[in-house]
Amino acid sequence: MATTTPASQTLSRGIRVLELLAEERDALAIDELARRLGVHRSIVYRLVRTLEDHGLVGRDPRGLVALGPRVAALAAGVSHDLQSEALPELTAVANDLGMTCFLAVLDRDECITIASVEPRHAVASVAQRPGARHPITVGAPSKAILSALSPAAWPEGIDAALRADVEAAAVRGHATSHDEVIPTVTSVAVPLALRAPQRPAAIAVVSVGAVADEAAVAARLARSATTIRNALGG
Repeated sequence: MATTTPASQTLSRGIRVLELLAEERDALAIDELARRLGVHRSIVYRLVRTLEDHGLVGRDPRGLVALGPRVAALAAGVSHDLQSEALPELTAVANDLGMTCFLAVLDRDECITIASVEPRHAVASVAQRPGARHPITVGAPSKAILSALSPAAWPEGIDAALRADVEAAAVRGHATSHDEVIPTVTSVAVPLALRAPQRPAAIAVVSVGAVADEAAVAARLARSATTIRNALGG
């Protein structure tokens, strides 16, 4: 993530608390949040109290902090049309392939999941929570997004190896990754080219271990990408 001096340090820290909680599967203690932010627990306590007042976080009887219901309401307004059109397709892909399917968008130098669907009848699947983020320099969705952009539009930090991967993805029409974001996890992704003001996006699936037929998976994703793009007038 790019490092700049925030205009409001308090606001920046509050947003960072929300980001940390979104990245976790479990609630976090005040002390753990303070450690990750590098500040005294009293500062985090005040931030949490304010976020609680707005319904953005909540605390359980043990005092552990988790995202609150208000976050879901705010998230529903982000790229609302895109999410509405994508969810039926994500659901269809997840159930067809038995893998978690998700929609990711470019946000500065990060790739952020904004919608995700796990397969209905899979014995085991990889959870990909909305709000999850990782650097644009790793992962199949990142490569798929970059493959649809001109190099002049790429964020900083694209080295020669990644450039080669992205160029290969552009030729194939899909991107793959293995053990890049989560150990043992494989991802296949295709770009979702949309008109402005929509952000550059990709739809992807994730699976533990290897994907038997990456080309077939990519073809299924591409069909859904076309459906979503057409529905949005792309």
